Amino acid sequence: MIQLSKISKSFGRNPVLRDISLNVGTGEVVVILGASGSGKTTLLRCINYLEKPGSGEIAVGDLRVDCSRARRSDILRLRRKTAMVFQQYNLFRHKTALENVMEALLVVKKLPLAEARRRSVELLEKVGLGAKLDAYPSRLSGGQQQRVGIARALALEPEVILFDEPTSALDPELVGEVLEVIRAIAKEGITMIVVTHEMGFARDVANRVVFMDGGLIVEEGTPDEVFQRPREERTKQFLRRITPEANYSI
Repeated sequence: MIQLSKISKSFGRNPVLRDISLNVGTGEVVVILGASGSGKTTLLRCINYLEKPGSGEIAVGDLRVDCSRARRSDILRLRRKTAMVFQQYNLFRHKTALENVMEALLVVKKLPLAEARRRSVELLEKVGLGAKLDAYPSRLSGGQQQRVGIARALALEPEVILFDEPTSALDPELVGEVLEVIRAIAKEGITMIVVTHEMGFARDVANRVVFMDGGLIVEEGTPDEVFQRPREERTKQFLRRITPEANYSI
């Protein structure tokens, strides 16, 4: 489904990603963990070209893009195969929940207005917002805004959904409602790459956990392997800090 080969990215003289290679199978949920500055969000943004990789190759389904010579048409095709759910929701403030979801269906998929509305209503009901169709973002809680963002991503029927710390901007009591929606989507077999600090979610939902540090993939494996039997010293240090009950000998 997704193949990343030797993806590198620098900001000025600061290397952020160093020859990252990662394969994600169809229907797989991969959770990426790491400390701030480890490169995990930059990696997500490179997959759909919100950041331009310096080198490497990205393949999604039957599309392969050589990052050193990607054409605009390649980037547009890549973006149509992916959808991003952002930390800060990125909703249009002047549009209702329904209009936010309809926008991509009208502009990108060119659906007739009635069909775009019908599909958007279905998706908002799916994420538990059927009663909030006409609400503007200012009238929605953070969790509700994020669920609109998830419905908007689903509207494009992407081959993969990229979640960039989807609960990091939420009050603690709102985190659960968003994670439950993502869990439900995972059960439908949609391919997902999720950057998160929610360890319980990673244990419950991920098929594979990837730990990044310093722009490198340090370790990857099943949730049991990474959380219960980490191999690398840096992984153990990270887990000890975020899960104080962990008792790894280094």
